[in-house]
Amino acid sequence: MLFSSMTFISIFLPLVCGIYLLAKKEFHNMILLIASIIFYAWEEPRFLAIMLLTILVNYFGAIWVNKWVKYRKILLFLTIVANLSFLIYFKYFNFIIQNINNLGGHISTLDIVMPIGISFYTFQALSYVIDVYRGECKVQKDIYKLALYICLFPQLIAGPIVKYHDISEQIDNRDVSFEKVIYGVKRFVFGLSKKVLIANTMGLVADKIFSQSPDMFSTPIAWLGAICYSLQLFFDFSGYSDMAIGLGSIFGFKFLENFNYPYISKSITEFWRRWHISLSSWFKQYVYISLGGNRGGKCKTVRNLGIVFLLTGIWHGAAWNFVFWGIWHGMFIIFEKLINIKELEPKLNMLWQKILMHIYCILVFVIGWVMFRADNLHYGGKYILNMFGLGVGVNINNTYPLLYYFNGQELIVFVIAILCCTPIFKNIKLYTSETETLKQKCKGALINTFMILLFILSISSIASATYNPFIYFRF
Repeated sequence: MLFSSMTFISIFLPLVCGIYLLAKKEFHNMILLIASIIFYAWEEPRFLAIMLLTILVNYFGAIWVNKWVKYRKILLFLTIVANLSFLIYFKYFNFIIQNINNLGGHISTLDIVMPIGISFYTFQALSYVIDVYRGECKVQKDIYKLALYICLFPQLIAGPIVKYHDISEQIDNRDVSFEKVIYGVKRFVFGLSKKVLIANTMGLVADKIFSQSPDMFSTPIAWLGAICYSLQLFFDFSGYSDMAIGLGSIFGFKFLENFNYPYISKSITEFWRRWHISLSSWFKQYVYISLGGNRGGKCKTVRNLGIVFLLTGIWHGAAWNFVFWGIWHGMFIIFEKLINIKELEPKLNMLWQKILMHIYCILVFVIGWVMFRADNLHYGGKYILNMFGLGVGVNINNTYPLLYYFNGQELIVFVIAILCCTPIFKNIKLYTSETETLKQKCKGALINTFMILLFILSISSIASATYNPFIYFRF
């Protein structure tokens, strides 16, 4: 069930909210747990068993890690292996077999369908058992509360990845207030409009271009496709995160932010502090630090960073283009670490220096997104060569004009998308009244009117459009 579907917006969400807000506090967790199970099983009920098995593995695994202190390392290892076994089988098994066959093997692949959101809820489950092992939280002996943490529907299938120590107290005790509900509704509408009005529009343009061979369009069109996909990906994923955070607020939860204007970054290091923050922090806390972090000299730091970004690429998908994408970002992270970018950036005081740094960062992540979007390494390589006028065999006679890909409405959305990648609207202040109280009332009225307009436009778009994918569902 998509957050941006009429079924969710007009039936599921109002029904769950109504029951939840009217029920006594002691029933809140059970209502959310039942709603989450229905939400997940709506499209593919057969995958519910995998998620329930994940819950059981981590429930007993954490109890045993906490109880059998002498064998806690072995028990932690076995629990992690069990979690990763589900993920590897459903997501990577056929990829592994295909590569073995490429080396001369003759193993048949299996007809495997990957459960939606398995990468996200597996990492959340791992967070819990590792937190228990490290003593950062108490073991959860109520299996229903642990099940709620792992399968809570606002962030179940596309994040943000919520770490157990960040939310354990909220599962046991949280308050629902009018202010939280209103904030949650506004945040949900804002995310919905980002997804439906911007991401979907940019996705239509990007799909037109990426559906063709790179020798069928010119260099400017190649750049248009790359930029539109970059915008689609950001507004698609950040829009989902906004909706998840908004839904969490309605039910009394506070989820950490997942995006912080990543496209204004001036380095790839800064980019990863702003992009998919929950995944970055997960790898930092549970992989990078566990490997030793930056302790032990530059060589070990480079090794640890390389492993983290290799795993980041693999986490996103079972294909070599995702591996390349992870290595691509890892190379620049390592380079910036070696030149000590944190100390270098404050010294770049000239405007042209900051502009060059920003252009450098944009080039790196846009090129990376091309490989992320490409069906394979070959296509991605040809596309990137075309972006720099190095494509071989581009048939100009067969290329379509710019207007084939980009009409007036899409141009307007494109400009709005570029502006919304920056905090320009967030920083706009109203100076229309002399008193602070009056100014706040005017600001509040404008925001409420704007949110209602966004909601109406989003619902109209959902009702009339057939193109409504969520990119990160496949991860």
